[in-house]
Amino acid sequence: MTAAVPGPYRTAPGTRYPVGATWTPAAPNFSVFSRDAQAVELLLYAPGAPSSAPPAQVIALDPRRNRSFHFWHVAVAGLPAGTPYNWRVTPAAAGEPPVEVLDPWARAVDDAGWDRAARVADPGGALALRALVTDPDFDWLRDPPPLGDLASAVIYELHVGGYTKHPSAGVAHPGTFLGLIEKIPYLKDLGITHVQLLPVAAFDPQDVPPPVAERGLVNYWGYSPHSFAAPHPGYCVARGLPAQADEFRQLVRALHAAGIGVILDVVLNH
Repeated sequence: MTAAVPGPYRTAPGTRYPVGATWTPAAPNFSVFSRDAQAVELLLYAPGAPSSAPPAQVIALDPRRNRSFHFWHVAVAGLPAGTPYNWRVTPAAAGEPPVEVLDPWARAVDDAGWDRAARVADPGGALALRALVTDPDFDWLRDPPPLGDLASAVIYELHVGGYTKHPSAGVAHPGTFLGLIEKIPYLKDLGITHVQLLPVAAFDPQDVPPPVAERGLVNYWGYSPHSFAAPHPGYCVARGLPAQADEFRQLVRALHAAGIGVILDVVLNH
C-alpha cells in the first residue's frame, strides 16, 4: 500500500531494535546507529515527490528521549507503508554541516532522481536516493528451501540483469527478478540444483571511474552495493515502489518451489 503523507504525524520514543524501518499498522519504528552524531533527524517525503522536493515532515530526535546507547530511534504513529524517508545527521565535529544519508538498513530504495555527479559536487545537498518503508508480510508458502549435498550440486551462476535482457529470452519482464522466474522451467531442464546470483543488492550504476562514464558505460556487475538489505531497483518491475522488495522474495520462493537452491554472491570489501 502506498499513500500520501499528509502529516504531521505524532511520534513516540521508539526502540533501538530492530534497526532500520520496521512497519506496523499502528506505529512504524525507525532506528539507526551513529556513534558520533550530535543530532539526528528523520525526513519523511511524500510518495512520488520529485527528488528536489523538500521533506513533507522533519522529525528532530531528542537525545534524551530518542537515543539508547549509540542508537537513535523513533516510532511514527499511523505512517503508511510505502513512505519514502531518509536520515539527516549532524556530525559531532565542530563546524561540520548536517548531511542527508540513506538508511544503511533500507529494505527498498528509490533511485529515480539519483545523480552521482551532482551529489559529489554538493555532498551537503538533498539526497536523491530515498529509502522506502516496506510491509514485511510475505507468504512464503511454508516451503522449506532445498538443501542437499553441495558436493554433488550443479551450480549455475547468472547475472539477473543480463540473463533475460536479450529478446531471445522471450520473457515479459527482461532483466528483472520476475523475468528470471519465467526461465525456471528452462533451468530445470538443464538439470541444475542451485543458481548462484551475481550481486542483487542495491548498487549505484553510476559508480564508475570518469573515463568509463565518459564512454557512456555504467557499473554493470554491482560489486559496490550501498544497501545490502534492499534488492537492486534496476532489477525490479515495481521500480521506485516498496513492492520491489517482494519481487526478489517471489523469485526465491519460485526457485525453492521448483527444487532449486539459491546462493548469493555478496562482496563486502568493494
